[in-house]
Amino acid sequence: MKKTLIIGASPNPMRYSYKAAHMLKSKGHAIVNVGIKNGEVAGIAIEKPGQIHDDIHTVTLYIGPQLQDQYYDYILETKPKRVVFNPGTENEELENLLRENAIEPVEACTLVLLSTGQY
Repeated sequence: MKKTLIIGASPNPMRYSYKAAHMLKSKGHAIVNVGIKNGEVAGIAIEKPGQIHDDIHTVTLYIGPQLQDQYYDYILETKPKRVVFNPGTENEELENLLRENAIEPVEACTLVLLSTGQY
């Protein structure tokens, strides 16, 4: 299983990050929720960015490029194997930075990857 850090986690059931958290858990993946909202998703509290998790396989992004730069160092320090850029989160600058640090950028939808067994 691939422990996944969700950046942009939200307790709002209408948000894709909320749906992804539930689907990840239902498929057996451990999750870490990171966001600015208070609350929990899929039984896991939403953390503020800061604590570095050293066992993350995948970071999945649910924040737009205009907000991502404040997370660059956090993502790099986490040292995931890959970062999934969900639709609307694509960011060439961050993708290049990830490649320079041997982290795979993936432009895809986490929900689709999970639904099709490609996660």
